[in-house]
Amino acid sequence: MFERSRKGEHALLIQPHAGGRPDDGLTEEFSDLARSAGASIAALLTARIDRPNPSTLIGSGKLEEVKAAADATGADLVLVNFPLSPGQERNLEKFLQRRVLDRTGLILDIFAQRARSHEGKLQVELAQLRHMATRLVRGWTHLERQRGGSIGLRGPGETQLETDRRLLQKRVEQLQKRLEKVEVQRTQMRRARVRSELPRVALVGYTNAGKSTLFNVLTGAEAYAADQLFATLDPTVRRIDLPGGAVVLADTVGFVRDLPHELVAAFRSTLSEAREADLLLHVIDAADPHREERIAQVDEVLQEIGAGDLPQMLVFNKIDRIEGAAPRHDQPDPGVDEGEAPSAGMGRERVWISARDGQGIDLLKGALAQRLGFQRVRGELHLPANSARLRARLHALGAVLAEDFEEHGWRVTVDLALADAQRLASQAGGHPLEALLPKVEREEWQ
Repeated sequence: MFERSRKGEHALLIQPHAGGRPDDGLTEEFSDLARSAGASIAALLTARIDRPNPSTLIGSGKLEEVKAAADATGADLVLVNFPLSPGQERNLEKFLQRRVLDRTGLILDIFAQRARSHEGKLQVELAQLRHMATRLVRGWTHLERQRGGSIGLRGPGETQLETDRRLLQKRVEQLQKRLEKVEVQRTQMRRARVRSELPRVALVGYTNAGKSTLFNVLTGAEAYAADQLFATLDPTVRRIDLPGGAVVLADTVGFVRDLPHELVAAFRSTLSEAREADLLLHVIDAADPHREERIAQVDEVLQEIGAGDLPQMLVFNKIDRIEGAAPRHDQPDPGVDEGEAPSAGMGRERVWISARDGQGIDLLKGALAQRLGFQRVRGELHLPANSARLRARLHALGAVLAEDFEEHGWRVTVDLALADAQRLASQAGGHPLEALLPKVEREEWQ
């Protein structure tokens, strides 16, 4: 055993790779993750791994090089951009005499720092405990049975490790029960939004693409936004007005390549804001040289959480960082199926903006309104006395401009979004709203 440093902020980074030249994008992202966790980078070493060493991941020669670099730089923490087994982590710590953290542990630490809401903190703690459960042994390898046989020192007959595992499992069960209650509340809130009949739009994208900045610009909210990875963990939901109608917009946690499965599982309720949306705004850093890879990685996570088949609009943000770039709205290329498009340049509607400078925001709002069918219809309706429910829904939408009571019902003047009129007409069997719908739309109900 060794005495771990209590600071753990001066880090030596190890980037494993499988031959050839290391991926610069992966190395840069790993460095950003370390800085986001609050670490200062002492040095970064690459390690070619053709066949991972089952004991230490890297070979003995590279291990000696890492030990020498850590001693020379004074690093008190070693970060490895690879998922380590508990045994590998334990053996590396023993040889290097420093705390060792793998990619999953690093991301979990960042999430623990960023979580602000009660639900977010519960989710992070649950993910940490599940990750810790497989690593408890390294802290107690020096202990046998919990206590000796002397009077006053007899224990329950289990090892300290067994005691810790039992207590950990009990805490996991408590957290799961609390999260189930939170999920019930969140589901009730989502049902209320569904009953309001407002379309639901969710912001998704790679971490640090500018989702929270865009959310604040669109909604006037003050969600936390910063130039760092995983600035947002807790979903924020606001109503926004668009030309011709309103939508409910949700800001969600950013994704990253190889997102730990513990986090995907723990944040499943949070990510349900994306799963249950009518449209996903996939926000992309337009200036990122690896943006095509980022798009593919986000699509992969969306598939994993059950949102891969939802319609998307690609929002290329940060055009202020591209010389000569200007806001524009590109329609999908003809003949390409949206669900099968592997590239950002094919098959999906695209809007180019700068959320920081406000460039293209009106263009984005117009594209959203167009995509969601926010054309408006206006006219006078006669509602029979048995149409009280339809009348109440029109009032709930704020669509009634004037109303007069008649002998057999109501005469109302309405102004509402075409999408709302279509939905209400479908629910009411077409009559009496079908008179307001364009001819081509009325034919759909016949």
